[in-house]
Amino acid sequence: MSDTSKVSKTDAAPEQQTVAPADDPTAAAVSVVDPRLLVREEGFKGYLTEFKRKVKGGELGSLPVVIGLIVIWTIFQLKNDRFLSADNLSNISYYMSATGMLAIGLVFVLLLGEIDLSVGSVSGLSSTIFAVFVVEHGMNDWLALVLTVLTGIGIGALHGFFFARIGVPAFVVTLAGFLGWNGLMLWLLGSSGTINIPADSGPVHLFGQNSFFMDQAVIGAYLLAGLGVVLSLVGQFNEQRRRRAAGVPFRPTSEILVRVVLLGIASFAAAAVLNSAAGVSNALVIFLACLVIVDFVLRRTTYGRKVFAVGGGIEAARRAGISVPMVRITVFSISGMFAAIGGMFFAGQTASATLTAGGGNTLMLAIAAAVIGGTSLFGGRGSVWSALLGMLVIQSIQTGLDLLNMNTSIQYMITGAVLLGAVVIDSVSRKSQKAAGRA
Repeated sequence: MSDTSKVSKTDAAPEQQTVAPADDPTAAAVSVVDPRLLVREEGFKGYLTEFKRKVKGGELGSLPVVIGLIVIWTIFQLKNDRFLSADNLSNISYYMSATGMLAIGLVFVLLLGEIDLSVGSVSGLSSTIFAVFVVEHGMNDWLALVLTVLTGIGIGALHGFFFARIGVPAFVVTLAGFLGWNGLMLWLLGSSGTINIPADSGPVHLFGQNSFFMDQAVIGAYLLAGLGVVLSLVGQFNEQRRRRAAGVPFRPTSEILVRVVLLGIASFAAAAVLNSAAGVSNALVIFLACLVIVDFVLRRTTYGRKVFAVGGGIEAARRAGISVPMVRITVFSISGMFAAIGGMFFAGQTASATLTAGGGNTLMLAIAAAVIGGTSLFGGRGSVWSALLGMLVIQSIQTGLDLLNMNTSIQYMITGAVLLGAVVIDSVSRKSQKAAGRA
């Protein structure tokens, strides 16, 4: 065999296969080339053609929310030139983290096509439990934090048990939890309605607007940006290696390098902006770390594939040998865990546990963040990064309207309209994918 033949077989095997026409068994085999190979051969034009095909087929991804975010930022910047200032962007990045943690847990639940209405109450109860342990019983701060998070996990598991084993609809179970856990929080807070937590308490200081790097916050921001770029580079090359070894299509090195360079530009630009203000807060670092970890769990582990499988079709998941009750119970446990962590974020913002913790529109904003960011309400489709994108949209709207001295009622109406728009886009996208045979 010639060298040319060897190269052709090695390079094309993952993306090219030979088939014979079904209506003519005697006909010569026809080479069928994977569309992704043609895209790469055509360069930029090929990627543009592929992008148009995906849009026409309803595969919009994060495109709508990114465009919406650009429009929102442009409008508010034209109305008030302080909107894109370093201080304001720093505030957006900090205050979106608490509700964003609730949204991460909700992404898991929404992937099953279900809903968890209790996360706001669980977050408020969690901050209250922590305050009771530390202030009224003198418990060690970090032990109290562990017990608080375990409480959130236990509450979520209880909801999941009633849903998965007893058969009570998730809407009803979590609505009961919303009322019941809120009542328990009010009872624990007592007549004062507030328990102040010492500002020097370890977890409260950790989740407050402080930096891991203290006086070196500027260096820390660039270190985090560099770490993110390196992890992305290593992860993509590792995926390329595994896909090449498995004989399936993989991203070429040139495409990986372009993606990493663009990520690097965005990361270091964000670090520079935040450094112009207060640096990168602990809350934002923890929030981003949770996003990376959860994204790995959902996309790279067997458990993550099971979550998507159950959300895509319960009967098909059962036939594949997946324990549907186990997946459901663990998903609600994860939602409860992130609700508890989010509650600690709220406690860090105010150094207290109050009646308003996790109340008001916290639940609605957390759900809206996950949906606006691109997670489907119908289950089986979404990404944990939707929690980040959705919270950027919501917190940008809130902060921008505050700068314009708009009434809270206007904030609710605009946020509601954005949420409705996201669901409409999701529904239209699903119909387009069905019409294109991709749903």
